[in-house]
Amino acid sequence: MPLLNKTSVRSAAHKTPAVPGPAPVWTAARIALTAFFAVDGFLFAAWVVRIPDIRAQVGASHSALGLALLCLSAGAVATMPVIGRLCVRYGSRPVTVCSLAALSLAVLLPAHTASVPTLGAALLLFGAGYGAANVSMNSAAVDLVVELRRPVMSSFHAGYSLGGLLGAAVGGLLAGTLTTAWALTLSGALGLLVTAVAGTALLRAPAAATAPAAPAAAERPAARRPARHAGLLVVLLGLVALCDAYGEGALADWATLHLTDDVHASAGLAATGYAAYAFAMTAGRLGGTWLSVRAGQTRVMFFGGMTACAGMLVAALSPAVPLVLFGFVLVGLGLANIFPLAIAAAGTAGGPRGVATASTLGYAGMLVGPPVIGFLADATTLPLALTTVAAAAALSALLSLAVRPRPAAA
Repeated sequence: MPLLNKTSVRSAAHKTPAVPGPAPVWTAARIALTAFFAVDGFLFAAWVVRIPDIRAQVGASHSALGLALLCLSAGAVATMPVIGRLCVRYGSRPVTVCSLAALSLAVLLPAHTASVPTLGAALLLFGAGYGAANVSMNSAAVDLVVELRRPVMSSFHAGYSLGGLLGAAVGGLLAGTLTTAWALTLSGALGLLVTAVAGTALLRAPAAATAPAAPAAAERPAARRPARHAGLLVVLLGLVALCDAYGEGALADWATLHLTDDVHASAGLAATGYAAYAFAMTAGRLGGTWLSVRAGQTRVMFFGGMTACAGMLVAALSPAVPLVLFGFVLVGLGLANIFPLAIAAAGTAGGPRGVATASTLGYAGMLVGPPVIGFLADATTLPLALTTVAAAAALSALLSLAVRPRPAAA
């Protein structure tokens, strides 16, 4: 018996320190949601690399194709506020699963159009799915950031960037072997497969158990923000996202032309310009969580905006190809974390509707960026027009100071 008592005491001694450790960083919900971001980027890239083929298929001129592409943006912008309300009512995770399933089906539509009006209608539906996916995914990501208590928002957007790079690479490799219809069909099938697997994991994963603690936290002076200021804060954060997306949209359409027309680079070398920018943005987002933890989100957004500003000035005004490429790398690193951090902060301030508002403003920046650069390039020069990207990046840095968290009252 004494031996049994000692054993039981020793066993109890081993069991007593049952203090719960820190929550795992890579939960099933986070892995599933990262997969959703990746497949979202993959599907969009799969469509982008097939734009020349679809343009020839419908016989569209440059202006007609521009109007059709505008339908994609219109569908996304029109859908985003509605999805924000649906996330409030039904939850972000179920809406995310439904939105990605709809996007996976909608990506098939452009390959089966025979005229510009039908292409516009197909892109309207594709844009609606894309906008719905982005708002619902970001809303679910904001909830998960609260649950994990770590600024991991940039890692989700890194998944989007990686998916986009993979989609562009696979689409380019298959361009000579598969028709547009088959390529987009396989992309949509992959999207549905990922949606089924990751959606099951996301819906089964326990939701964030932060609701009971929220009132107590909200009562602290540091965490409380008057309701009348929350809407203004969300709008300011949306403007930060707009300035960032302005640069992203402008570089996507004009980086290669700047290298060929203004710096006289070869076509092959010019193609590396956007690739260098995209890889730099992906790397910046992969390190975004680490930077946010150590430097703070406000510093990451401010110095990111200033880095992008300096990089864009170098890229726009330098006459040498290596300097232009170096500038694009700085722009990618600088812009990498501004958009995801701004969306995360908007979700914290306004919930899913805050995410919808900030995302709509951000997407508007990506929409207006390319045509504004084009109009300014016609009126002046393309290098001078690209300096507006530097101005927008600097403005996002200054706005990030205006929306930084206020210190607690004494």
